[in-house]
Amino acid sequence: MKEYVLVTGGAGYIGSHAVKYLAKMGVPTLVLDNLTYGHREFVRWSDDFILADLLDRDALSLIFSRYTIRAVMHFAAFTYVGESVTDPAKYYRNNVIGTLNLLDAMRDAGVRTIVFSSTCATYGEPQEIPIPETHPQNPINAYGTSKFIIEKALADYGRAYGLSWCALRYFNAAGADPDGEIGEWHDPETHLIPLVLDAAGGRRKSIAVFGTDYPTQDGTCVRDYIHVNDLASAHHLALEYLGAGGESRAFNLGNGNGHSVNDVIDAARRVSGREIKVVYEGRRAGDPPALVGSAGLAENTLGWKPQHGDIEEILATAWNWHRKIFL
Repeated sequence: MKEYVLVTGGAGYIGSHAVKYLAKMGVPTLVLDNLTYGHREFVRWSDDFILADLLDRDALSLIFSRYTIRAVMHFAAFTYVGESVTDPAKYYRNNVIGTLNLLDAMRDAGVRTIVFSSTCATYGEPQEIPIPETHPQNPINAYGTSKFIIEKALADYGRAYGLSWCALRYFNAAGADPDGEIGEWHDPETHLIPLVLDAAGGRRKSIAVFGTDYPTQDGTCVRDYIHVNDLASAHHLALEYLGAGGESRAFNLGNGNGHSVNDVIDAARRVSGREIKVVYEGRRAGDPPALVGSAGLAENTLGWKPQHGDIEEILATAWNWHRKIFL
């Protein structure tokens, strides 16, 4: 009987890239997505698509009884930081209760392996740069807290029920499939790179930069951008690591290099060949000056090495996708 990896949120930005990568590696997948933010047209490489919600426990039980599932990759979550502050109930219900439903369905079906999409937002305000996995976790918004709660639940389920898990703490996911088949497509869009490319393409008049007086090289915020395909490869390596008996733990995923907002805008100008109007505004509440990750543990333990470290290369893949879909 065919065994599958169940990919929740597999119609979303990162999940769809992971499904395509797994197909390339010969791993059969099932995609589960409620399509709140995902795109049905992104589901091209899985063996089957299941329209369902993690809050529907009966649907989950049916899925695990109908298919032979050997592991889960869990991407399904709400991820808008600002919204999580104004409507935390939405995030605790979807991200926490939905994931607990998933873990219980796995336990009932005897599925003991999960790779979890976590976030650097579990760290909160950084006390050191680059941020190691040993950094204290003190999230400052409901989104980060919801992911932190699930990391704790994974550890508890591991001790009590034998669950084998990896939590992958992303820094700033960016870029698009180099083939141009899928890419970043959020509604509403809040991420810097697609907003900058909107300005380059004329879909918006300008790009707002919040804060020019941070203690960084040019006064604007610095972030660690990691190509979405590098995230996808890390998920596959984490799956293999757990399958080989690797110890359950969390890993940072980042390039280890920070780029300021101005750096990103300048790189977008070079890649697009377009002028980009910038409007400088005051600081935005909750924006740390710098977020850069140390990914040495993933490199040493999983054998993971980012292949797309150059910001212009990352932006070039994003621009290729952006022009195709939006311009």
